[in-house]
Amino acid sequence: MPDLTGAVWRKSSRSNNGGNCVEVADGLPGVVGLRDSKDPAGPALAFPPSSWTAFIRAVKNETLGH
Repeated sequence: MPDLTGAVWRKSSRSNNGGNCVEVADGLPGVVGLRDSKDPAGPALAFPPSSWTAFIRAVKNETLGH
């Protein structure tokens, strides 16, 4: 697992106020971090930037899972 200690985390501008969101750290070299906003000290996932970009593209194009 990459070291995400210095990550700067952000929530989506579309997050609701209920706390059901994830936070992304995308300013790290070679990795994009993802964590549960309700548990910032808990586990985080790490993805290669190319995988994260493909995921975001699929969500925006509504082709995820097709």
